[in-house]
Amino acid sequence: MKKFFTGFAVFSTTLFLCGFTLPAQATEFHSIDVAKSKITFTTKLMGSNLNGGFSRFSGKVDFNPEQAEKAKANLVIEIASFNAGGDDLQEEARGKDWFNTKSFPSANFVSDSVKNLGNNRLEIAGKLTIKGKAMPLTMSASYQVQGKQIVFDSSFQLLRLDYGLGAGNWADTSAVANEVPVKVHLVLNSN
Repeated sequence: MKKFFTGFAVFSTTLFLCGFTLPAQATEFHSIDVAKSKITFTTKLMGSNLNGGFSRFSGKVDFNPEQAEKAKANLVIEIASFNAGGDDLQEEARGKDWFNTKSFPSANFVSDSVKNLGNNRLEIAGKLTIKGKAMPLTMSASYQVQGKQIVFDSSFQLLRLDYGLGAGNWADTSAVANEVPVKVHLVLNSN
């Protein structure tokens, strides 16, 4: 019996010295750190750049860097938190010609699939719903683990007229560009 324990000790020590370790359980990330996250956009209004964003959003994300293809996301954006330009512009954006926040208080993105592109890069496909209109959306994203948090940076181009954003005179794309580049900076906490 003593010979068995001596042999086992030598075997264990050899494995340890050779760098063999049991695989660590991968960290999973779920809760959104809203204070550190942001959704921003840039558009052209009367030929000038207009920068803005949405300050209130929530949702559920399930992400494990070792199983990126299994990631799921469901983000809800409170449209009334729209901020760009002055008070008059923000009031106009909440009205019927634009977001119509009384009838449609939130926008929603739900992921359908995630493709791992390697080097901490992803292609995320899903549906974005604004004003009750669900449209397919594919965005590129990169991520970086920072301690007990993971930081995602993604971008996509929204075509505002596809969602009925900007009716009447606002439908004129020479006044307001149809293409709206959107950036999402999302910080998630580990379990």
